[in-house]
Amino acid sequence: MLSRLYPILRHNRPFSAEAREMTRASLYHHARLLQPQLVRYSPRIALATTTPNRLNVTSSLSSSSSDFSSMFRRRFHALRNIGGDWKLPKPAAAGGRVFAERREYRKMRKRAPKRKQELELSVSICIEEQLPDDTEIQNIAEMLRLNVPMAMKMAFNDLKDSKYKTRETDIEDVGGFETVELSVMLCNDEFICKLNKEWRGEDHPTDVLSMSQHVPELKLPVLMMGDIVISVETAARQAAERGHSLLDEIRILVIHGMLHLLGFDHEISDEAEKEMEEEEEFLLKSLGWKGKGLIQSAYDIEKTAKPQPEKADDRKKGDGLRFYRPKFSYIFCDMDGTLLNSKSQISEANAKALKEATLRGLKVVIATGKSRPGAIKILKMADLAGRDGIVSESSPGVFVQGLLVYGRQGKEVYRGNLDRDVCREACLYSLEHGIPLIAFSQDRCLTLFDHPFVDSLHKTYNEPKAEIISSVDQLIAEADIQKVIFMDTTEGVSSVIRPYWSEATGDRASVVQAQSDMLEIIPPGTSKGNGVKMLLNHLGVSPNEIMAIGDGENDMEMLELASLGVVMSNGAEKTKAVADVIGMSNDEDGVADAIYRYAF
Repeated sequence: MLSRLYPILRHNRPFSAEAREMTRASLYHHARLLQPQLVRYSPRIALATTTPNRLNVTSSLSSSSSDFSSMFRRRFHALRNIGGDWKLPKPAAAGGRVFAERREYRKMRKRAPKRKQELELSVSICIEEQLPDDTEIQNIAEMLRLNVPMAMKMAFNDLKDSKYKTRETDIEDVGGFETVELSVMLCNDEFICKLNKEWRGEDHPTDVLSMSQHVPELKLPVLMMGDIVISVETAARQAAERGHSLLDEIRILVIHGMLHLLGFDHEISDEAEKEMEEEEEFLLKSLGWKGKGLIQSAYDIEKTAKPQPEKADDRKKGDGLRFYRPKFSYIFCDMDGTLLNSKSQISEANAKALKEATLRGLKVVIATGKSRPGAIKILKMADLAGRDGIVSESSPGVFVQGLLVYGRQGKEVYRGNLDRDVCREACLYSLEHGIPLIAFSQDRCLTLFDHPFVDSLHKTYNEPKAEIISSVDQLIAEADIQKVIFMDTTEGVSSVIRPYWSEATGDRASVVQAQSDMLEIIPPGTSKGNGVKMLLNHLGVSPNEIMAIGDGENDMEMLELASLGVVMSNGAEKTKAVADVIGMSNDEDGVADAIYRYAF
């Protein structure tokens, strides 16, 4: 039963009109308001047609000094909870219109229950000030101005001669009122988390909260149904999970919150839960809106989800990202010189940005010259490796300059090996000149003698510790070699090693540089870009769906392949020439800047 899954706390409702008005002013203190939608509705006739007011986003609404401790001293409902730990948004500037004028309701005469009149529906759609001025949010708010009165009318029609046995009947029929008022606020996780913490004692956001403003004892001619608060961020995640649009999900949440305000409560019994579920489904179907009711959707998730240990939302460690839909399906990201700073570490900002990207539905794939164990070791330090991270032994990835490509479930898609003769010549060159060489063989690193540069590959770059092999013949026979690396000073690589091997390899191999003090010899015709292309074919993904981030010459083909290629400002000049965008450096959180700037 959902009561086990989604606990709810009830609060006593105030009988003071002043307390009720202070509550609403407190809520709207943090909101922008669209001009209320006013329509006429008679229980006996169809909804009259009126021209909606022009969309008008104003400043915050209330100069009230009341804080959140004055809010929601009445029925308070929530269904789905998602983790998070947020700070209270900054207060809005005082000024603008206030709702104090509604205190005059205390002076109005009691309504005449038998009076036949046309009912006015007053619907206010609010956008919390911390949400960005995003076109999609504005369009959804404008659509709600039309949709919510339709949903109210449909729900009201069912109240008369109600067959429901469990619904709380404070609102038995709307026919005796002159006006019905309802507000819907769109906010972010931070705002709704604060409400959840203050009034339900749960320190995380939820998708929808509703609180009733109706006090039957006051006998007012105005039915103040109350307020529905919806987190757009949580709704966006649920929409992605359930395979429909954000507007569809918000409509479902409006229906759920509205039914709570009309006295439905799925928490009190199995019968009440069934009645509310049926009413949700009936309204959605009657209105022609997509999706299942929130109660049924929650059941579906419970049935299909695998039991997993509870863990906190990663976003509680940061400030959160503004609500935007990702522009790409995948981000392919290099490591050395890109994701890693000059100390070969992942900054907190870069780690946070990658986690935020995955929460927004983006798939992050590592494309690196490193071995898979080396990549996993570094990313594990930033809590980015493992089953729920961006790299693991069971996730896609491109490693060793595209010579090892892993697809779904981490299965090998491609392996490219270096010509044995080239490998032998490189080993003999290493011994003759005393220049350290490391041979990469899947998850192993092999070398011929110990050297400080060889140690640095393990200690600084976190590659597997190189195994010293006693002879060239034994190293060649040990395993297939994907690539070899010479390590020397920057001067030695540029003036001696690279010129020699660029000529010596001929068409048998290619030379590339990811770091100034390393020269890599790889099979001809292979590159990180080719590895990415093979993985995309395996996954059935178009290059138009990806964004790529890199810095070195070995990233050129990958950046050219991607719909958007971003090179770090510390990158090679050749790579800058082919990239779409030159971003910040790897020591300035360049990956985080690229994600926030271009991915959403």
